[in-house]
Amino acid sequence: VVTSDVLREARILILHMGRDFSFDDCGRAFTCLPVEEPGAPAEALVCNLDSLLGTMTHRLCVGSPPGVWVCSTDMLLTVPSAPEIDWDGFQGVRVIAVPGSQAYARNHGVYLADEQGLVRDIIYKGTEAQIQQCAGPDGTVPLVCGVVFFSSDAAEQLLATHVVPPLDACTYMGLDSGAPPIQLSLFFDIVLCMAGGMTEEDFVKGGGDAIVRSARSVLWTALRAFPLSMACIPDASYDYMTTSASDHICSLTLLPGSASHFRFCKTAHSHVDQPWLLEDGSSVTNCLLEGAVRLAAGSVIQHCHLQGPLEIGPGCLVSGLATGSSPALQGCPLRDVVLQGHHVRLHDLPCRVFTLTGRLDDWQSPADEATYLNVPWAEFFHRTGIQEGDLWDAEMPWRSRCLLSARLFPVLHACEALGLEDVLWLLAPAAVASERLVRWRAAWRMSWQELLPCLDKAAELGARRALFFLQGQHKVRRVLLGHQDSSLLPLTRSAIHEGYHEAVLGTLDEVASTAGDAGIAARALACIADVLGCMARGEGGLRSGPAANREWASAFGRLESGDIAGGVRELAAERQKWMSRPALLVRAARHYEGAEQILVRQAVMSSCRFVTVGQAELPPLGHWVQVVCPARLDLSGGWSDTPPITYEHGGAVVDVAVLVDGCRPIGARVRRISEPELRLVSLGGAPQSEAAVELVCRELEHLQDYCQPHAPGALLKAAFICTQVVQFPSQKPLRAQLMESFGGGFEVHTWSKLPHGSGLGTSSILAGAVMASLYRAAGKAASTESLIHAVLHLEQRLTTGSGGWQDQVGGLVPGIKIGRSKAQLPLRVEVEKIPVPDGFTQTLNDHLLLVYTGKTRLARNLLQDVVRNWYARLPSAVQNANTLVSNAEECAQALRQGNLPLIGKCLDRYWQQKKCMAPGCEPLAVGCMMDALRPYVYGQCLAGAGGGGFLYVLTKGPWQKEALQQILTKTEGLGNFSIHSIEVDTGGFSVEVVGCDPK
Repeated sequence: VVTSDVLREARILILHMGRDFSFDDCGRAFTCLPVEEPGAPAEALVCNLDSLLGTMTHRLCVGSPPGVWVCSTDMLLTVPSAPEIDWDGFQGVRVIAVPGSQAYARNHGVYLADEQGLVRDIIYKGTEAQIQQCAGPDGTVPLVCGVVFFSSDAAEQLLATHVVPPLDACTYMGLDSGAPPIQLSLFFDIVLCMAGGMTEEDFVKGGGDAIVRSARSVLWTALRAFPLSMACIPDASYDYMTTSASDHICSLTLLPGSASHFRFCKTAHSHVDQPWLLEDGSSVTNCLLEGAVRLAAGSVIQHCHLQGPLEIGPGCLVSGLATGSSPALQGCPLRDVVLQGHHVRLHDLPCRVFTLTGRLDDWQSPADEATYLNVPWAEFFHRTGIQEGDLWDAEMPWRSRCLLSARLFPVLHACEALGLEDVLWLLAPAAVASERLVRWRAAWRMSWQELLPCLDKAAELGARRALFFLQGQHKVRRVLLGHQDSSLLPLTRSAIHEGYHEAVLGTLDEVASTAGDAGIAARALACIADVLGCMARGEGGLRSGPAANREWASAFGRLESGDIAGGVRELAAERQKWMSRPALLVRAARHYEGAEQILVRQAVMSSCRFVTVGQAELPPLGHWVQVVCPARLDLSGGWSDTPPITYEHGGAVVDVAVLVDGCRPIGARVRRISEPELRLVSLGGAPQSEAAVELVCRELEHLQDYCQPHAPGALLKAAFICTQVVQFPSQKPLRAQLMESFGGGFEVHTWSKLPHGSGLGTSSILAGAVMASLYRAAGKAASTESLIHAVLHLEQRLTTGSGGWQDQVGGLVPGIKIGRSKAQLPLRVEVEKIPVPDGFTQTLNDHLLLVYTGKTRLARNLLQDVVRNWYARLPSAVQNANTLVSNAEECAQALRQGNLPLIGKCLDRYWQQKKCMAPGCEPLAVGCMMDALRPYVYGQCLAGAGGGGFLYVLTKGPWQKEALQQILTKTEGLGNFSIHSIEVDTGGFSVEVVGCDPK
């Protein structure tokens, strides 16, 4: 209950609805605007009410004291972002005005205010002299725009009058007590009594009948003491929504002023098969236009599902037509007409009624002075054969015979179904009209005045909603099949909220199973996962997690075998069993992400066509082939190499091969042995270390866990399979394969001096080292380009779910380079070495340092979150992918110029981009470390995905290792850090046959 206590601190906004509106069955407040809001959390039509609510909440009401705002919804209002209304010392009531031309003011209300901004009078449709009196120095006048603010005190006084007769008759309490209803104007009865230039006598007398005069007297007593001030908002604009069709069409096709927080667009929430047929200056909102629908400038279509070929000429407003109306329209080009389909309820009978009027017609002018369909009534009667007696009763006075009261529109027919053709004939030439006239006369017809109370607003809103989601399904197809970077998440949220999720899921299933493209199908499955995740409404546990439940295994198997359509069908059938509660929905979402990963892997494995392997001399039995590799530093662009971003958006990464503390830290060696078995040895941190893990594989089944990244020796097992040294699966036993092809088995040793989770690309570079040494030991030769793509292929077989290409590019290609991939499949990585000025490599060595943060990365789900955000095409993820690539190109240019400060800027920007891509990748201690180092460095960044590992810094001065050591020692809360020198490795990895003794 609104009491005086509530009013003390409350901030209340009242939006009042106004009268019926000829051009929208749901009224002016719910008239849809040609607007899309890409940043909105849920996708929805934007109506005038939304616009006004946004303007009031985020613009006009900002900074106002407690009180009550009242806003009309019968106008389009645009306000600059910060009007800066001065509320200091405010008391009483304040009206909001917008500047307008004196010509516009002739048909509207204007405020007459003094120099202090206090309102003297409100003038409605004033004389030229009266309006001139209100003008400011620039010639504009302050228009009444339907917005008023009552302070708490004033609102309390106004509220108190609702129990005082005769004002109690303005409320249902008074009406239910038997009082005759009374209608008052907010501006000319309530607000006007506070205008400084008003006297009590003039005010009360101006009230018309005795009851209104009595009401005005009560209002004068209650409110007169409050000052009435005006705030005129410069650059704001106001358009009253009149009954003129020309004005309405104009307001929907003209771009609103720069003051608006909305941008009007030609097509809003619509699917248009042939958008080039829509002329500039036309407007389409919430429509599905199939085939060739031509729309001229200055015309509007709303809430229609139409099938071409159709032609709609200039000056038209067409709304509420379903697809069944298209045939009637196809032979009937429209021009300067308003054609509307209405949902009407006559008692309990729902029916569709069509109305047709001319753009220039006036609803209320008497027929002898007015037009219908833009021609004088007499001409219309002559052409159609209709007579006045068909439209108006004989006893109706001449002045009341107008378009509003003309019974023009067929509603029911005794024996035939009525359709759009039953009003379109009114446009037809005389020869056609005669056949239709009999049928028209036989129908029961109503005037617009009679139809208004029968309009079924609930049915109309329901039809708009159904059409919105129908065009939404077309949008889903358009976005996915067209590889568009639009987010479907806002539409998903709306569909779930409104109960249309099954329709969206069905469309996604259809796209996934018929696209014939693993990349598109993977994104469709990711969108299904989003629908299921959103349906859980934040409950049911974490989105990231395992996805290997046996119930889904059959569907996964179909996808693995390449049967995408069958896999999608089985997924959809299984999904039905997981829809009943949040925990099941989230688990189903995880399995859809698992299914999507299968298709991503298949897409990435297309890169194996860029692996070519030649023959080389088979090294002697027992002779080691040794490969040692540098680590890599990613200077810019990382994450853009991650599938699916790398082949859907395109990637670019600047990488440097580096020695850490003077040596290449990653290596592998392979030799043939006489026993037909595979000995897999993981050494500690150096080639001479003791074995940390040793495995012997004698049977093919010992290799079957090669695709589980955490299984012992998985990477080495996968390397034997991917290099095709071992055929798996195969009918031939492992021992037989090895003896036939190589006369014995293999022994592999691997090592890395870098800590786990270092961020320096260890696992991918190690995979490259193993494959390079294995190829050579097996008498084969592969180029560096082949190795880069072979590692991509191996990592997909290993199902690590990562499989970007920057690590192997960084460690296998010497020096400083930029790797790039295009937005296409098959995925191909092209590497360009970056030439730097003479001596600059040494300069870089003198200024680069590596700081081990002592933190290991814990974020297991970092990658899943990044891929999920990318597949949802969150605007931030798309924007970030763009800037990652552009920053990489800028960094490459800075390296070519040898410009250290600019390289540092790129590093800092890159770190911000990594944090945007994977929030939470900067632990607190690392943040403290970076803050402490900031004054001494040009730029700094955590290597790899972040979250821990190594920080690399580009120092302002050379040889700063000791200085940095002192700074960090003094910084609290850092834990176990260490500083290491790094230098650019211009030699790159080497493959050597080193004889029987690897030492």
